[in-house]
Amino acid sequence: MNFGRVLTAMVTPFDENEEVDFNAVTKLVNHLISNGTDALVVAGTTGESPTLSKEEKLLLFEHVVKVVNGRVPVIAGTGCNNTKASVELTKKAEQVGVDAVMLVSPYYSKPSQEGLYQHFKTIAQATNLPVMIYNIPGRSVVNVSVETTIRLSYIENIVSTKEASGDLDAMSRIVEETPDNFSLYSGDDSLTLPIMAIGGTGIVSVSSHILGNEMQEMVQSFLQGHPQFAAQRHRQLLPLMKAMFAAPSPVPVKAALELKGIISGDVRLPMVRLSEGEMNELRTTLQPKATFYVS
Repeated sequence: MNFGRVLTAMVTPFDENEEVDFNAVTKLVNHLISNGTDALVVAGTTGESPTLSKEEKLLLFEHVVKVVNGRVPVIAGTGCNNTKASVELTKKAEQVGVDAVMLVSPYYSKPSQEGLYQHFKTIAQATNLPVMIYNIPGRSVVNVSVETTIRLSYIENIVSTKEASGDLDAMSRIVEETPDNFSLYSGDDSLTLPIMAIGGTGIVSVSSHILGNEMQEMVQSFLQGHPQFAAQRHRQLLPLMKAMFAAPSPVPVKAALELKGIISGDVRLPMVRLSEGEMNELRTTLQPKATFYVS
């Protein structure tokens, strides 16, 4: 399945009572589709999935599918560190009409590589949907090895991986040694261009909430044979990308969306809002954005 080049790991809007704000979800979905997003990842870890109930996730999937109305693929975050629960949620997500699922590496459990393989394989075999693996050792503690990723790539409906290991050597091997129809996406905004240079497909992004068009421009410039222009855009965007991770994600990007008047910056505990000082720093960093299209 072609997910596109710039995928957004969508935040979950909450109101002041920490309840899912479905009116804000609608506004955010339309904003993202209008500003460079090729596909949406819903209720992933950027969507604060560990704090969402199964019922809330299913309501989110159903709502986003309805709002999107076929305009872009909807990828449901159905993975967790409980294989059986992930299977159950994946089956129900398929029933509400999502286009694919993303499965994060099991966190806290620290499974072996064989455990990781069996976890992802078991969930994939329970659905007809395309599956994207999400390797993020910085948060899940365990790394999905190159060898395990390659093994998984030969399971028919495991079609992609989101790599947030930061290991370009490992990612080069994955691109080289997996089937041609298996795609690798950067899980780090700041590595989008380097990963595309070694054969990656694109980015599952946090920064695209506010930099979607600019990131799409960077990616398309690279694909159209203008690497110097793409590199210039990368350098210009880098401070803003870094600002989106100046505090635990998704706190900064929700704050940025609030500054832009799109959704509230409210998060669920144990996440907390930016301090006043952090908010001022973010506001200052966002100001140069208007100059990016000046050649």
